[in-house]
Formats: sequence, structure tokens, C-alpha cells
Amino acid sequence: MLKLEALFWYQQSPRPMKNGKVIALSKSDNHTMQKFNTPQIRLLKGLGVEGDAHLGVTVKHRSRVAKDPTQPNLRQVHLIHHELHQELAQKGYEITPGQMGENITTQGIDLLSLPKNTVLKIGNSATIQITGLRNPCHQLDGIQKGLMKAVLDRDHAGKLIRKAGIMGIVLTDGVIKIEDSIEIHLPPSPHLPLERV
Repeated sequence: MLKLEALFWYQQSPRPMKNGKVIALSKSDNHTMQKFNTPQIRLLKGLGVEGDAHLGVTVKHRSRVAKDPTQPNLRQVHLIHHELHQELAQKGYEITPGQMGENITTQGIDLLSLPKNTVLKIGNSATIQITGLRNPCHQLDGIQKGLMKAVLDRDHAGKLIRKAGIMGIVLTDGVIKIEDSIEIHLPPSPHLPLERV
């Protein structure tokens, strides 16, 4: 039901917000932290990234499968903004696209500020509905010691901020290539903030 509602308002929505772009694409057919760069990926409706270990209708992340393998896969596609890599570089962490497990590395969009259920149109036809925040895990410290802590912060009220990207589900099939534009289609108000998913 949620997917159909999202697609309906997306088709009726006004002009999209400012475009960003894709600067890297990555996938892995194994459950590895790092995904491997590729010039293009294919998104499959309701499933995720073709050839990626997290492809599927039900959850594929191993810790979540252990708890309940029947829960829906709300983490089909992982996106990280390149601006996070730049921020981490200033703290001494040299992170390359795909190294933190993202499928799509973006530029020019503050992904973390998008409301839940935002739809991103990428390239000619692919659309992704944003479901929530990626919850950083201790595996990040395997890339570089202290990285997990570096992608966590606190706001002025002390609320935890998770910076390790956002997750989404595929609404519409499509091939995505490096340099493809990204259109932002906000959901109807009231907007809901992203929570970990």
C-alpha cells in the first residue's frame, strides 16, 4: 500500500527540487562491507540492485535476518553523499566511494535532511523511495579505527545524528549511470524526519 501511495503522489507532484548527481556506483554479490565500483547499476522494482547481496523483497542484512527473515526489505538501496567523504577527509579518514557499503554515491544533495518517503528519480526512469537512515555498525571500524564514531554526532538537544547515509526501496526499474542527474520529489506535508531503518 505504501509503495502505491508513494507512486501516486510522485506522479502528481509538482516540479522537483534542485538536482544532484551520481558520482559513483557500487555493488557486491557477497555480504561484504565494501561494495565494488561499477559504471552502471540496474534497479529492479521492489527488489533493489541487480547483482547485489541485498537484493530481495524480504530483509537481507544478516543481523536482521537472524531476528526475523520475513520482515520487508526497506534497505534495498544504500545512498551516501560525497560531502560526507569530504567531511571525513578533514578528520583524517580517506574513504572512497563504495567503501562504506553504499550503492549510490551522490553529490549536491543533503540526503540526511530529506523527509521520509521522498522519491528520488535518477537517470531516465529509476525511482527510489527513501525509507530511513542507515544505522552505522562496528564494521566501519574495520575500514579505519574510529570511523564508526566519526559518522555519529549529536545535535544541540543531544539527539543522536547518524551520518552513514540513507536507505530506500525501488519503485521503478531503471539503469543508473555515473553522472546521471537526481531529481528530488518531496512527499505531501506534513514531512516526517528520517529514522533508522
